Amino acid sequence: MIRPVQPDSLLIIIPAFNEEGAIAGVVNEVHQFVPGVPVLVIDDSSSDGTIAAARAAGAQVLPVPHHLGLGGCVQAGYKLAWELGYRYVIRVDGDGQHDPRDIPRVFDRLKNTDCEMVIGSRFVTDNGSRTGKVRSLGIRFFRLVLRPILGKAVHDPTSGFVGVNRRALNVFRSSFPLDYPEIEALVVLQRRKFRFEEVPVKMRPRTTGRSSITALKSLYYVVHVLLGVFVNVLKFERRLHRAQPPAGEGG
Repeated sequence: MIRPVQPDSLLIIIPAFNEEGAIAGVVNEVHQFVPGVPVLVIDDSSSDGTIAAARAAGAQVLPVPHHLGLGGCVQAGYKLAWELGYRYVIRVDGDGQHDPRDIPRVFDRLKNTDCEMVIGSRFVTDNGSRTGKVRSLGIRFFRLVLRPILGKAVHDPTSGFVGVNRRALNVFRSSFPLDYPEIEALVVLQRRKFRFEEVPVKMRPRTTGRSSITALKSLYYVVHVLLGVFVNVLKFERRLHRAQPPAGEGG
């Protein structure tokens, strides 16, 4: 991968696990709608032909030696992007549900607002996007949980269509949630007074394979993420407490 020199250097990262049937199409579409931008597929020790399909489509591939899960793959991509000097990184998923036509919109907002994160949101406007009943309830639940923590509404807290700038990269390369990272990543940014915005995007149905999120995993997801959110909030509160002078001082 060539070290970028342009001031607006962008890297597209695609975490993938056993996405042989979809990954080539995703890479080809990214090349079509953001031509000239390098694409990095982070392969999470797939047992199928994901790596070969990604390379054949023209992507660079970072194969991880052990199955890390989604957060570990994303962090690996962020670390490499930081080391190579990229200023912006946009993540899309390898299953084809994110439409690469929306990448320029995310990139434009990232460059022109100086916020640290831009979320491609299915629900920031009424764009016709729909989810299953269980997932929809989970999204509404996390909206309510995150509103007082973040100090602003977030419409699509579970979206994996995310762009970050170099300030966020600097944080995430060393501190990033390993499992189901999207919601915890927002809390990590909030602790540093970083900003995020949402832009409308559309989700497409998965064309190959199937989601790994079963009903049981959905329950685990809610519990796991809640614990991660509250741990991050407690860490932030403790840091604020340590920064305050003891009672009777400062007057």
